[in-house]
Parts: sequence; structure tokens; C-alpha cells
Amino acid sequence: MITVVLNCYKRPEYLKEQIDAIRSQTVKPDAIWLWVNTTDENKGYDFESLGLDKVFISDTNCKYHARFAIGLLAQTEYVAFFDDDTIPGTKWFENCLDTMKVSPGILGGAGVRILGDHYHQNVKEGWHSKNTEIVEVDLVGHAWFLHREHLNYLWRETPVTLDNAEDIQLSYLAQKYGNVRSYCPPQPGSDPEMSSSKKGEYGNDSKASSNGSIKPIPVHYRERDYCVQLFRRHGWRLVKDA
Repeated sequence: MITVVLNCYKRPEYLKEQIDAIRSQTVKPDAIWLWVNTTDENKGYDFESLGLDKVFISDTNCKYHARFAIGLLAQTEYVAFFDDDTIPGTKWFENCLDTMKVSPGILGGAGVRILGDHYHQNVKEGWHSKNTEIVEVDLVGHAWFLHREHLNYLWRETPVTLDNAEDIQLSYLAQKYGNVRSYCPPQPGSDPEMSSSKKGEYGNDSKASSNGSIKPIPVHYRERDYCVQLFRRHGWRLVKDA
């Protein structure tokens, strides 16, 4: 039913903990795959020791979109993706499947509702807000759960950039071409096992792209602003516009 696609770049130290959390799910995945963008931080890591079903090692940094391309090879109904700083609770897949019955769409662990013309004018949902109900958002990230066939929407238009905003592009294109909306499943503080990210602090380090590890922070957010404004001109309907 579920293929998991992980990625490894600069944080191989969290892989074992992440895989253990995925294997501990109340709904077990059918396969766990790993995409590796080779870098100094993960050179020499023994990926074979992880016992995964497939490991793809690239000597070229194919960046953010590569994992979604790999997901197209899955033979399961659903594909789940995790950022390399994301450790899910044991009920995360169960939570996503329950949410799909009510609000099928692009599900994510961290959601964003954009309130203005710029990306930073937003409200965050999901593990940030510990929402107790399903909430519709404009885009999701950190952990994705979706029908495999909905990955096709990401490639309906040539990506504006391969350096940023794959999360924005996926939600925009799924809505535009399939009327598929984006949602955060409930992640109440009373039951952390329902959460997509039990250790959110892992993502707030010097290796995070949002903290300037790849390009200056103003450039990172300027690119996201550009994507938001361009996609809105091309038909992306934000939750606030409904």
C-alpha cells in the first residue's frame, strides 16, 4: 500500500532513527527506498547496513525534485516522502490513511497558508500548530503522503527552478491540473504518535536550506516569493481566496 522514499544529503546521522520510526508504524510500509545525493557529509556511510529495499546513490546533486521523480517508480497506491530531519510518530501513516478517507489530497506534516503576496506572510499548520482537526492549506512539506498517480502533476509544467520550492510547485500543479487540494492531518499535542515530526528541532540547524546553508537566506525566500506570485498569476487559488 505504501512506498517510503527517503533522501540523504547532509544529515546521515538521523537515518537510522528515521528508519526505525518508519518501521515502527502501526501501518507498515511495503518498501523503504533511499535517494542519496553524494556529499562530503555522507561519503563513506554504510548505506547497505540499513537493510533498505532500494538505495539510489547519485554522484550528482539532483537536489529536491529527485526524490519525487524516484517516487514515480513505486508500484503502491501511496507514496510517502520525508525530509532528512523528520522523525514521525508511530501513527503517522494510520493518521494519513484516516485523513484520506475524509479529505483526499496532498497530505503533509507541515502546512502553510499564505495570507498575502509574499511567502513569509503565512500561518503554519501541522506539527507546528498541533492542529486537532484536518486543516486545508496552500502547500505542505517536511513529510508528504499522497497517491502515487498524483506525483504526475509535478511534471505537467517544467519546474520554474530545481533549486527551491518543490513543495510549492507540487501543491500548485496538483490543484491546477487535478483539483487536488493540500491538507494537514490532525497532529494534536495530546497524542504525539500521530505527528509527522516528533523532533522538529532537528531541522533548525546550520544544515537547513531555510537557514542559509545553500544560498543566502534573502535569496532563498525571494525565490519562494517569486514562485508564489507567478503561480497565482497562472491560476493557483489560495485558501484565503476561497
